[in-house]
Amino acid sequence: MAVPRSALKKWEKVREFALGMPDAVEEFPWGESVAKVNKKVFVFLGVTDGSYPMGITLKLKGEEAHAHALSCPGAEPAGYGLGRSGWVSIPLQEQGAPAAGLLCDWVEESYRTVAPRRLAAVLDARGA
Repeated sequence: MAVPRSALKKWEKVREFALGMPDAVEEFPWGESVAKVNKKVFVFLGVTDGSYPMGITLKLKGEEAHAHALSCPGAEPAGYGLGRSGWVSIPLQEQGAPAAGLLCDWVEESYRTVAPRRLAAVLDARGA
């Protein structure tokens, strides 16, 4: 199954943004891309080979962002019990999928939820 170019471009922007977070690293457990900070995943980026629909999964603790993410076409609480902890899976190939900018905002929120405070402070200093 071919991945739509628009979804791939969005995914690439989100991946680049995630890996630009302080101390973020990319790893490939289970054969899929994840971005981690302090050995903890803050965004599951999945695969780009077309073997699964393209999407991302991230942790949104803020009630408003969480509800907004779940209102996206095809979005759902993450599997394996992660949904109970605020993780949301968002498909990128669906008609009306969120724009890259909004996805990056959510990646930052997920990062701040998972990262140590000192790294969130580095992010704050960067934005100042």
